[in-house]
Amino acid sequence: MNMITRRSFITRCAAATAASTVPAFFVRASDKSGSVLPIVGSGEHTYECVHDWLLPPEGLVWGDTHGLCQDAAGNIYVAHTVNRSSMRGEAIIVYDSSGRYLRAFGEEFRGGAHGLNLRREGTSEHLYHCDINRCRVVKTTLGGEVLWQHGYPREDPAYAGAPIDFVPTNVAFAPNGDFYVGDGYGSSHMLRFSASGAFLGEIGRPGHGDGELDNPHGQWVDTRGPDPVLVVADRGNRRLQTFTLDGRHLLTVKDDTRLRMPCHFDIRGDLMVCPDLDSQVCILDRDYKVVAQLGDGIAINGKVGSRRGQARGDFTPGKFITPHAAIFLQNGDILVAEWLPIGRLTLLRRV
Repeated sequence: MNMITRRSFITRCAAATAASTVPAFFVRASDKSGSVLPIVGSGEHTYECVHDWLLPPEGLVWGDTHGLCQDAAGNIYVAHTVNRSSMRGEAIIVYDSSGRYLRAFGEEFRGGAHGLNLRREGTSEHLYHCDINRCRVVKTTLGGEVLWQHGYPREDPAYAGAPIDFVPTNVAFAPNGDFYVGDGYGSSHMLRFSASGAFLGEIGRPGHGDGELDNPHGQWVDTRGPDPVLVVADRGNRRLQTFTLDGRHLLTVKDDTRLRMPCHFDIRGDLMVCPDLDSQVCILDRDYKVVAQLGDGIAINGKVGSRRGQARGDFTPGKFITPHAAIFLQNGDILVAEWLPIGRLTLLRRV
């Protein structure tokens, strides 16, 4: 009850004063155990940081927590690689909107569960998994029944000759049913397919110039403007790029201090959330300008990945290490998954 009262009071005060900075009493917020919650961000982008908001069920140990999505019923899906010490092997864990564990499935994705996205097709919702172990894209029901899968894309001329690496990392969906597969950990191609799974062509090509990609780790079709555009997290080039849906390059956005290693995207209203592997979660406006850097831990964490082997107790509260996925939940909060061998799911609860 204290938290509810405090939250209501904060909301009323914020509305009354339109404060652009965080009032001192924000830092007194606490979680259900009584521990003080760190505050990240400022102004309208202020969040309580609840580390380990989602915990694995008994017998299952987090591996790298890689992918996130939420269905229309509010249920949250987490894709992780499963820790080597785990007695159980399910790679997809499902929670309700309050964070209560519901079920788990997907032992076939153990070691490979990476990108995870959800699309409504007709009256049903389906999951699209990127398996970096078996090197394929797999479409399933919400319960895990396989409906379609695609491995090495021999129909693409770039892959048809001498074999090259193909390790898909994420999938994005166009309004007309087309979808885009980023070969982020393979050969840095971006493939376009029809709703039925027929190969349609490529977006961009590997390289470092405008319209070229190096580790296209994540992508999203942005429908906030008059025409939908494909936004690509060009992580190896430390930037994002936008394209028309048929592949014409539109824009390159590079800002090494505020947008360092973008991984993926999600959109709610006018805002885009971007997990950045270099120790932060960014919020971008409609022009892809960074308007907030949340939990920026670069000064503490050092080189990317340098804290991956540390114990959870060594992590700095309120600072991110390696954000890999982030989504807006239906209530406006943000859920963040980090690339860590022991996993971590953090709730950014908007205040």
